Amino acid sequence: MAEPIHGAGVASSPTPPQRWLNRTVLGIGLASLLSDCSHEIATAVLPAYLATLGVAAAWLGLIEGVADGTASFAKMLSGYYTDRLRRRKPIAVAGYVVTALGTAGFGLAQSAWHVLAARTLAWLGRGVRTPVRKALLAAAVSPATYGRAFGFERMMDTVGAIVGPAAAMALLSATGHHYPSVFAWTLVPGLLAAGCIAWGVVERERLPIRHLSWHASLRALPLPYRRFLLAVALFGAGDFAHSLLILLATQQLTETRGAAAAASVAVMLYMLRNFFYAGFSLVAGWLADRFPKSRVLAVGYGLAALMALGLIVLPLNLATLTAIFVLAGIYIAIEETLEDSLCAELVAESQQGMAFGTLATVNGIGDLVSSVVVGALWTAWGTEVAFAYSAVLFLAGALLVARLPVLRGSQ
Repeated sequence: MAEPIHGAGVASSPTPPQRWLNRTVLGIGLASLLSDCSHEIATAVLPAYLATLGVAAAWLGLIEGVADGTASFAKMLSGYYTDRLRRRKPIAVAGYVVTALGTAGFGLAQSAWHVLAARTLAWLGRGVRTPVRKALLAAAVSPATYGRAFGFERMMDTVGAIVGPAAAMALLSATGHHYPSVFAWTLVPGLLAAGCIAWGVVERERLPIRHLSWHASLRALPLPYRRFLLAVALFGAGDFAHSLLILLATQQLTETRGAAAAASVAVMLYMLRNFFYAGFSLVAGWLADRFPKSRVLAVGYGLAALMALGLIVLPLNLATLTAIFVLAGIYIAIEETLEDSLCAELVAESQQGMAFGTLATVNGIGDLVSSVVVGALWTAWGTEVAFAYSAVLFLAGALLVARLPVLRGSQ
C-alpha cells in the first residue's frame, strides 16, 4: 500500500465533528429524489408523446444528444464560477427551477424543435446545478463522512428513478393519456426539489477564491486529482448505457419466451438493477468512510470488468442475466458514490466546484463515447468484441485508480 500523503490542497487543520445526516444532506437528498422523479416521469412518456407529434426516431437521439452536450458544457462553467461566489445555494435553486420549467415545457410543444428547446433548457439547469449541489454537500459534512453523505444522495436519486416511471403510469391512467397534463404534473416534484434546496440547505458563507482564468483554475487542480480524472476517463470510455443491457436481455430471452414477454422481463431486470443501485449506494458510502476510497473505487471498477467478462463467457439465460443486472447495480453504486467522495477528498474546499464540474464533464463525454463505440462494435462484430472493449477499459481504469496515493483520513 502506498504511503499516506496529505492530498494537495486538502486543509491540514482538523475539521470539527459533524453529523453526516444533517439538515443539508437530507435537503439535498430529498431534492435529488424529487427532481429525478420529475425527470423520469417525463422521460417515460416522451417517446410516445413524440410519436403523437409524428416525429421520427432520429429526433429523439438528436434531442438527447444536444441536451447532454449542453449539460456537460454547463457543468464545467458552473463549477468554475461557483468557486468564486460567497454563496452557492442561489445558483443551485435557480438550476432546479429551470430544470422543472423546462421539463414541464414539453407539454406546450407543437413540434420536435419545441421539445428540443425545452429539453435543452431543462438540461442547462441540470448542468448548472450539479457541481454546485455536490460542493454544497461536501461542505456540509466532514471529510471522514464524505462517503456516507454522497452515498445517501445517490440512494435518494435512484429511489426517484424507481418512483418516477411508476408515477408516469399512474398519471397516464388518471389523465386518460393526455400527455400535456402529465408533463404539467412534473412541476410538482420539480419545484418541491427547488424548495428542498432553498429551505433545507444551510450554507455557511465562504470566502471566494481569487480570480483565475479557466485554464489556470484547471491547471491548479492537484496532480492526484488529475491522475484520478484520467482513471475516470478511461473507465467512462467503456461504461456503456445500461439500456444496451435491456436490449441484450430482450434479444436473448425472445427465443424462449417470445418478444412481448422478453421485453417485460428485461424491464423487470432493469428495475432490479435500480433496486440494487439504490440499496448498495449507502453500503458503498460506508465502505468509503472506512477504507481508502481509491481502493474501494478500484473494486467497483473491477466489478464492472467482471460484469463485462460475464457477458462474453456466460450462457445468457435468465439466471445469468439476473446476476449481470445485479452486478451492474452494485458497481454503478460504488462508481458514482466513490467518484464523488474521492473527488471531494482530493482537492481543497475552494476548488471543489471546479473539480466537480470537471469530473461531471469527463463523465458526460465518457457516456457519449462509450455508448456510441460499444453500439458500433456490437453492430459490426458482435457482443463479444463490444464487451471485450469495455472490459479492457474497465480494468485499465481500476489499475490506475488503485495506484492513487492514500490520503490521510481515508484509511
